[in-house]
Amino acid sequence: MATGLQLNYNKIKGLPEGFDTDPSLCSVYDYNLVQKTLPAIQNFKGGNAIFTLPNTPIKCSGAPQQIMYLADEMWTENGIRDKANIYYNSSLPVIFYVQKYADTLLNVLDRRGITVNYMRNLIEVRTDTKEAIFQKLDSPKGETETFKYDFLHVTPPMSTPDPVRESPLVGSTGFVEVDKETLQHVKYPNIFALGDCSNVPTSKTSAAAATQGGYLEKNLNAVMNGKQPYAKYDGYSSCPVITSRGKCILVEFNYDCLPLETFPFNQAKERRSMYFLKKNIIPQIYWHMMMRGLWNGPKFLRKVIHLGMDGPEKDYTHPKDIKSND
Repeated sequence: MATGLQLNYNKIKGLPEGFDTDPSLCSVYDYNLVQKTLPAIQNFKGGNAIFTLPNTPIKCSGAPQQIMYLADEMWTENGIRDKANIYYNSSLPVIFYVQKYADTLLNVLDRRGITVNYMRNLIEVRTDTKEAIFQKLDSPKGETETFKYDFLHVTPPMSTPDPVRESPLVGSTGFVEVDKETLQHVKYPNIFALGDCSNVPTSKTSAAAATQGGYLEKNLNAVMNGKQPYAKYDGYSSCPVITSRGKCILVEFNYDCLPLETFPFNQAKERRSMYFLKKNIIPQIYWHMMMRGLWNGPKFLRKVIHLGMDGPEKDYTHPKDIKSND
């Protein structure tokens, strides 16, 4: 099974109908709505600009930050940045779960004057009064907080598609229950799942899905030949986080939230080389290799570059000031 996720804009009161009436309301997660995003950024003249992250697992968890950094850069170039208050309202208690990369992102946010409000989940949009209502997840009384907005980018709650979520294949989380190493269903041994629809505890990215495909192929063949699944997925996932046009950090990590980097330099630094990789190389890998089943992640490349070593990075410093490289 590899059904992906469905977007649940309708779980937010006032959406999706609000997108039809408010040109300052946008989202890059929907094919039609993404067409509104650039005009909304260009037409913003100042005030409160809010970017959200929901309290559900989502695909490509770096995207909500990436569009924010790019918008911030455009507003700076347009000479209106001093008129803008940028807020990143996240349902999470941290900016990123891998501390090495969190250090860099916190530095970027501080350097660019972006305010982060943790444990804030968007539950309602009032387009008539330009208000966004957030549930305070850290409030035992279920309190809410209201923000006025002049620009609002919404990352919607997500789930497995309804037919999957309503089937006996999912667990309490609403995702297909599989062994996190073999990707075999915990109840039905003839079923395997990979990608966003499974409950494996790692970020839902195309890099994760591609890597899982290699393990699934081995284990599925083993089961079909009357053997036990043997290949063990380590939770590898990756997300190139663009922090500006021309700079990117390449996030790679495993189940333990330890860096599992491919290149022999610190990938937590903003680099032009990683932006080139994201813009020019990764799309070629995606369309011409991954979509044809010819790419199972960079493990082989990582072992070659690291002279046969393929373990996670267990010890690293947490510098207070990480500067751009390249």
